[in-house]
Amino acid sequence: MKNNRRDFIKLAGATGLGIMGACSLKNSNTAESPKSDSELGHIKTESGKSYTQLFNMSGYAAPAIETVRVGIVGLGNRGVGAVSRLSYIEGVEIKGLCDLLEERAEAAKSKIKTPGHNPNIYFGAEDAWMKMCQREDIDLIYIATPWPLHAPMAIYAMENGKHAATEIPAATTVEDCWKLVQTSEKTKKHCVILENCCYDFFELLTLNLARQGFFGEIIHGEGAYIHEIGESLFHRGNPNERWRLKQNIARNGNLYPTHGLGPIAQVMKVNRGNRMDYLVSTSTKDFMMNGYAKELAKSDDYYKQFVNTTYRGNMNTSVIKTVAGQTIMLQHDVTTLRPYSRLHLISGTEATAQKYPLPGRIAVGDNDWMGPDELKKLEEEYNPPIIKMMREMALKIGGHGGMDFLMDWRMIDCLRNGLPVDMDVYDAASWSVIGPLSEWSVANRSMPIDIPDFTLGKWKTNTPHDIALSKGGTTKVRSIQS
Repeated sequence: MKNNRRDFIKLAGATGLGIMGACSLKNSNTAESPKSDSELGHIKTESGKSYTQLFNMSGYAAPAIETVRVGIVGLGNRGVGAVSRLSYIEGVEIKGLCDLLEERAEAAKSKIKTPGHNPNIYFGAEDAWMKMCQREDIDLIYIATPWPLHAPMAIYAMENGKHAATEIPAATTVEDCWKLVQTSEKTKKHCVILENCCYDFFELLTLNLARQGFFGEIIHGEGAYIHEIGESLFHRGNPNERWRLKQNIARNGNLYPTHGLGPIAQVMKVNRGNRMDYLVSTSTKDFMMNGYAKELAKSDDYYKQFVNTTYRGNMNTSVIKTVAGQTIMLQHDVTTLRPYSRLHLISGTEATAQKYPLPGRIAVGDNDWMGPDELKKLEEEYNPPIIKMMREMALKIGGHGGMDFLMDWRMIDCLRNGLPVDMDVYDAASWSVIGPLSEWSVANRSMPIDIPDFTLGKWKTNTPHDIALSKGGTTKVRSIQS
């Protein structure tokens, strides 16, 4: 075990991952050093000192901001969609847009269809985003760049007095997860993970059902991201276009865990009365990626460099155990030829809910799934206030069926009203850390590995603050123009 761990850390360093072992906590306030490497290590901050919580960000309500001034960095598909959605929310002023490519920044600016926005454009230099973060007239940095940049950008934004909102995953290394936590606590700035699946209508329904005791005690959850995008990973063109391919070459595990995990973690009250304890993870070998490379190389010699490369296993399956005794199964596969599935399953002592295949289904006890009429009545009774209030507007503005807009609107509404955010830095860290920890387990014959407690024991007293029970919502939406 000692040699395996050392070999893995050496490999991680060679690939720039910087992955360390799981956190061994000796008390609720401080992560102390273990006595030997055989304890599977511990997490240190970048200074090498044991970490002590500086401020509890769970349930923290930052001072209200009447007009949230936003800078957006990364203007590919996700970023440009955010520009459009945010421009419709009253109380938002888009002040800056940043991308390496000027044409992308200008194209994003053209997506603004409402008055009150005149953003400056930042482009070209690798550090252009830093200049945007340094501005004093910006409150929130919205990050939609390649994965390895999420944590450094969020950290820099918070250090410069900005709230940060980052696309998923929030970090790709254990060390960066701790840095996010430490920086958020030190600056008292939010670090929101932009997990849109937590705002899908069925997931919100199941969250409210869980809060109302509909499922009884929660026993088990399942989540997945199964989405065949294999050939597109090889696409060459603009800068950083193949960053995701590089991730699939360098890392073998669940690289994208939060879509499936986020909604389940909220149902199970993770970080607020419960926490994830440990995981085991396994991956298949690669059956697909070399095949894509060989096929592309037949017509373009450029792709020969990717033939006979070691790729991530196509299907990764990870199982998590919570301290409350529940289990969570997560799957990740972006290269196998199979139908899209973002599995969401909640199993309790009294009822079960499942989405994918669509539409979502609910069953009570061991009865068959409810029929459409019965399910509709359940939705009418248990849909949380945010769906009843914002559903039609979310569908109209869009973004993955409306959940993207709902996510953005809710975050802005929390900032404007001085409310705690639904997903704080502890969620960002604990959901994202599953990626690098799954790599460790896969590399060590699916050995269990502890999941760090980023709250350092405060999960025992933190109370749920979630969207299912919120009756807030004062932020309006600007009229939609064609």
